[in-house]
Amino acid sequence: MWKIINEAGWPIYPLLLASIISVALIIERLVALRKSKVLPAKLLPEVLSLYKAKQITNEVIEKVETNSPLGRVLAAGLRNDQSSRYVMKEAIEEAGRIVTHELERFLNGLGTIATASPLMGLFGTVVGMIEIFGSQSPAGTNPQALAHGISVALYNTGFGIMIAVPALIFYRYFRARVEDYVVEMEQSAIKLLDLAHGDRKA
Repeated sequence: MWKIINEAGWPIYPLLLASIISVALIIERLVALRKSKVLPAKLLPEVLSLYKAKQITNEVIEKVETNSPLGRVLAAGLRNDQSSRYVMKEAIEEAGRIVTHELERFLNGLGTIATASPLMGLFGTVVGMIEIFGSQSPAGTNPQALAHGISVALYNTGFGIMIAVPALIFYRYFRARVEDYVVEMEQSAIKLLDLAHGDRKA
């Protein structure tokens, strides 16, 4: 491994750093975006059951809020259940925007790595080409410098693509997962809203 890094030259170091950050972000998001953590299956039925039984207290709301991202959205609605349907809906939507922003945490960084890695690899290619041209002299070609320049160009191009592809795949995967979660949270919030206000209009 060290031999490859050495042959790839100094432009490979930013790519290695990008790969480490990319792996860290992917692992963090895989853990943070587990469905059981974002949308606990039993939370909504329990909240609706407690609401029907008129057992919603401040302690219950705080417990729901700290349960999960879905809990924060439902808690916002529970705190405003005595207000008009419009006010309750606005409170839920505001909480939903904050939760969505939190779920999208680090995704821009992952997307940036996916976009920038090929460019960083291309930069390494340019550095390698410069070394190749630098190996030419009136006295002839320096084979060692020529070989090193080719290695720098090819390794950096390959590493850039190798980092970008999984980063892009996971970026799109996480974006789709967040969008699915947001839709499910909206549907859950609507059920609470309908229970609190029925078909009455604000």
